[in-house]
Amino acid sequence: MSVIYMLLGISIVVAIIFFIAFIVAVKKGQYDDDYTPSVRMLFEDELVKEQSNSTIKNKKTN
Repeated sequence: MSVIYMLLGISIVVAIIFFIAFIVAVKKGQYDDDYTPSVRMLFEDELVKEQSNSTIKNKKTN
């Protein structure tokens, strides 16, 4: 029975450590930008297409 109390105490300490780490990350601005990552992959495709089109145009003019 005493093992349950020990495991409960350890789990509470670990939970508090993770909570403190989360608070520190939020205060340092780790989670500030939540919009850009969700649409970044949409814009990268357009940049790759534009670069490949300009490369093809440059090869044709040379």
